[in-house]
Amino acid sequence: MSRAERIRIYDVARVAGVSVATASKALNDTGRMTAETRQRVKQTAAALGFRPNAMARALVRQRSFTVGLLTNDTYGRFTLPVMAGISEALVDEGVSVFLCGIEDDAALGKVHVDAMLDKQVDGIIASGKRIDRRLPIELSNLPVPVVYAFTEGPEDAITLVSDDEQGARSAVEWLVGLGRRRIVHVTGPASFASAAARAAAYRDIVGSEGRVLHGSWSEAWGHEALDRLWREGERPDAIFCGNDQIARGVVDALRERGVRVPEDVSVVGFDNWEIVAAATRPPLTTVDMNLKELGREAGRLVLELAEGKPVKPGVRKLPCKLVVRQSCGGGAEKDRDGEEAGPGA
Repeated sequence: MSRAERIRIYDVARVAGVSVATASKALNDTGRMTAETRQRVKQTAAALGFRPNAMARALVRQRSFTVGLLTNDTYGRFTLPVMAGISEALVDEGVSVFLCGIEDDAALGKVHVDAMLDKQVDGIIASGKRIDRRLPIELSNLPVPVVYAFTEGPEDAITLVSDDEQGARSAVEWLVGLGRRRIVHVTGPASFASAAARAAAYRDIVGSEGRVLHGSWSEAWGHEALDRLWREGERPDAIFCGNDQIARGVVDALRERGVRVPEDVSVVGFDNWEIVAAATRPPLTTVDMNLKELGREAGRLVLELAEGKPVKPGVRKLPCKLVVRQSCGGGAEKDRDGEEAGPGA
């Protein structure tokens, strides 16, 4: 890779001591700033070997360098990694992202959307906390493009979600490959599309007799589900959990009974929520939904739409990745392909 390819507009802005938006405007001879600032940015870019790409040049001539991210996931479990990916996709284009949390309040949502339009955002990315519920505000007829990421969008919209079926299949196939045959699935409410999709993929592999226990998305439910299995005399040799919190509750309940993980029972979660997966003892094998990559794709698509490029609408499912840790016999943390995985993989 050449030196010019390694240099980003973020680097130019940092060295020149200006914001990314200011650096973009200076390099494209737009915006209001002193002649000294504009000259300093251009000299810095030349010294670093920076070359702006065509997308950035097209965007800065017509747009405002901003994209709005609207979400009702105020806890940030799903939206924060999505936003990190969006920011990575947009920073080299000189575009900033600002986040607006709307809870489930339609009136608050309208206030934020109106503010975004007043700021003349280049586009809006709508995100949420589940894939089968829409945000409490209508975004279909806005004068700017809208991309939906990890939330339900209209039929004629561009919607990005993680592939729950594929992720669940990877987890269960991994357990089968370890020689596990009595696999139970403990998951969240059946009313959630993600829970239903993961359960269907599980049964596709283990058969219709496979047992699925539905409850809340919580450690307490994982503990309770394991209690129920033991009271009923059922002794699985593997438990595939619908999220990492449930899995942690299951692991704790097994340890309380003197059952060894993974020697006696293998446990796999879903989400790869690092704060939970890494803190579980033993560390938890889990399915990563690749939310950062989902965010990158959302950022890329909203830029294409802002440029007037045709983008086919519909739901796009992005693949998940199984991250193997010690709860199902893994040694060093690895993804399913056997490569070393970093802390956030």
